[in-house]
Amino acid sequence: MQLGALNKSPDSVPQTRCNEAAAESNGNYVESKAGQFFSSGHTNNWAVLVCTSRFWFNYRHVANTLSVYRSVKRLGIPDSHIVLMLADDMACNYRNPKPATVFSHKNMELNVYGDDVEVDYRGYEVTVENFLRVLTGRLPPSTPRSKRLLSNDRSNILIYLTGHGGNGFLKFQDSEEISNMELADAFEQMWQKRRYNELLFIIDTCQGASMYERFYSPNIMALASSQVGEDSLSHQPDLAIGVHLMDKYTFYLLEFLEECELSCPPHPPHRAQSFSHQTGPEKSL
Repeated sequence: MQLGALNKSPDSVPQTRCNEAAAESNGNYVESKAGQFFSSGHTNNWAVLVCTSRFWFNYRHVANTLSVYRSVKRLGIPDSHIVLMLADDMACNYRNPKPATVFSHKNMELNVYGDDVEVDYRGYEVTVENFLRVLTGRLPPSTPRSKRLLSNDRSNILIYLTGHGGNGFLKFQDSEEISNMELADAFEQMWQKRRYNELLFIIDTCQGASMYERFYSPNIMALASSQVGEDSLSHQPDLAIGVHLMDKYTFYLLEFLEECELSCPPHPPHRAQSFSHQTGPEKSL
């Protein structure tokens, strides 16, 4: 957006120029920091992908998570480096008119459940306690390797969360919540225990930005679908099954990821354009 586009008196011109210079300087700083984040050295990549919602009407949250899972696998992160947590199994829900499938687009061309989905935590295993234990590595010795985040200080980690939330919390299973302070403390434990090099945190929920307000650990980039006080919006309604197939923010996030290849530049200048406003049927989470 162009600054200072409104009519102004001559006395306001110097101040406007100062504001423009400050905005440009701040923009360059953000660009520089983002560039550093995406270009620093590391030796391995991990992903922790979590759908926190149960019940058929939350179909879109499962589709969100499976779609991100498909994209990060396509971009080179193997199942051995992905911890996938799904609070419900929509593919086998008795209300699903196409059993063993989950679709994220109304054209029903791509089954994101597929033939090679490895769910590590499912159903009532998806709890706040288990999620925090995965992040911090505080798991029982009997926990299998597939349920562990075996990262180190050279690991770049994507943590993606989707579900129902509010100001400073995210619900798990409609029965418990994780607070932004609990999440911030878990990330600090990870940093202190040298469990990550850089961490990309993405959350798609109402008032999502409130979940990273308390972060105090270094080397974290956080993205959210909504500011404090805002709703996150669902997308792609399907009248045949009576639910929305995705959330809007994740839909456009995936649109960007689908354009990426393994040689995709680390910080393309058009990144923000992938999240431009689009009109269409939608509703609050």
